[in-house]
Amino acid sequence: MSSYKELLAQREKLEKQIQEAKEREYAEVLDEIKQKMADYGITIAELGGARAAGKAAKAASRSRASVAPKYRDPDSGSTWSGRGKPPRWIAGQDRDKYLISK
Repeated sequence: MSSYKELLAQREKLEKQIQEAKEREYAEVLDEIKQKMADYGITIAELGGARAAGKAAKAASRSRASVAPKYRDPDSGSTWSGRGKPPRWIAGQDRDKYLISK
C-alpha cells in the first residue's frame, strides 16, 4: 500500500500530465474550430448563442409596459396596480372602496 506522501506525489505528477494533455488538445480543437468557421463562413457573432439570448431576454423583460393604477388611497393619494403584494393601506380590506373610477 502506498504512503500518503507517495500518493500526493503521484497526484501531482498526474495533474501535470492532465494539464499538458489539455493544453495540447485545446490547441488542436481550437485549430479545428477555426478551420470549420472559415470553411462555412461562421462569424463570432453567430456563436454568441446563450450570451446573445440572455441579453435579448433581459431587454425584453425591461421593456414591459407599466400597468395603470387600479386602486388609490384617499388619504395619501398612493396608487396600486393590483399586481404584486398589496400595500399596507389596502391589505386585508375591501378593495372596491379604493377602486379608481374611470
